[in-house]
Amino acid sequence: MKISKRHLLNYSILVPYLLLSILGLIVVYSTTSATLIEEGKSAFQLVRNQGLFWLVSLFLIALIYKLKLGFLRNERLIFIVMFAELILLALARLVGIPINGAYGWIKVGPVTIQPAEYLKIIIIWYLAQRFSKQQDEIGVYDFQVLTQNQWFPRAFNDWRFVLLVMIGSLAIFPDLGNATILLLVSIIMYTISGIAHRWFGTIIGLLIGVSTLSLTAIKFIGVEKFSKIPVFGYVAKRFSAFFNPFDDLSGAGHQLANSYYAMVNGGWFGLGLGNSIEKRGYLPEAHTDFVFSIVIEEFGFVGASLILALVFFLILRIILVGIRAKDPFNSMMAIGIGGMILVQVFVNIGGISGLIPSTGVTFPFLSQGGNSLLVLSVAIAFVLNIDASENRAKLYSEMGYRI
Repeated sequence: MKISKRHLLNYSILVPYLLLSILGLIVVYSTTSATLIEEGKSAFQLVRNQGLFWLVSLFLIALIYKLKLGFLRNERLIFIVMFAELILLALARLVGIPINGAYGWIKVGPVTIQPAEYLKIIIIWYLAQRFSKQQDEIGVYDFQVLTQNQWFPRAFNDWRFVLLVMIGSLAIFPDLGNATILLLVSIIMYTISGIAHRWFGTIIGLLIGVSTLSLTAIKFIGVEKFSKIPVFGYVAKRFSAFFNPFDDLSGAGHQLANSYYAMVNGGWFGLGLGNSIEKRGYLPEAHTDFVFSIVIEEFGFVGASLILALVFFLILRIILVGIRAKDPFNSMMAIGIGGMILVQVFVNIGGISGLIPSTGVTFPFLSQGGNSLLVLSVAIAFVLNIDASENRAKLYSEMGYRI
């Protein structure tokens, strides 16, 4: 008896994804239409582009859901994808389009590719495969990675080297927002991997120490001196706004200050859909980095809380799939994806509320950005496939079939 995966679709994940994606299209239209009209363009230009990416995303979800997990965890496939990603990262830095002082976008005809977005899911995919295969080998003999597979370069088998290259690539763009997310997601994957944690406390301590020293140095040495350094100029402006956005309302603090105004304007129940004041030229990047500020302004604290509740429900359902999974690869993949979305939500909200320096990270599903939506959709497809495959294996086991 063959059990089809289409009968095992997890609607508690699919339905929130669809609701958030549709809500995202509405928010993108609301945050971009007024500005586009003022520029003499079609009010539907950006929401139409986002909608096309969503249609492609739905196709990818259907395709990935039908694939066998054995194919998705194939080492050669992962190696090819990572090699292609490294090429895209190099191209983005060398010939990419600079936006706000950062290089991370490649223009291909009417489409703009942002390789850093895809790197997040690729790293989760890679680490899940490496850790699940070598749980008993990594952490033994002083953290040496042992492998008998000679087809792959040794560097590819050393996950520490891969992470260093990938995170370093993002840092030199500079794209500290995605680099931070990549680092935090890697820590989550490492934590749940089950491998030896001999150096885990040391790594965390070093990260906290370096972050604290960096903040202290920037605070006392001065943002202006740091801004003169080519690599740190972009970052220094972010920290300047973080320390006190109202000191430079016409410069670095402009975005964060207007983000505060937007959230205050929203009150409990908001100004109503489309009625935001701040999106009309006052708050730059209102449709990307600071989209949730506009959501609070239009939907109010109550509406924004309900949206957050839906996002957290989706995250919890994804993590639950990972907790229930019997296969280590499936478990780490699902928990890593849930952790990625969770980290991105907190980094974005932390940036728009001034709890952490603004990092340019978008809000999942709601921000305008086809690359981000594609990555999130592929991640959802992985989780749906994992959940259906695990449930099918469980049913086969209960029926006495060997798989």
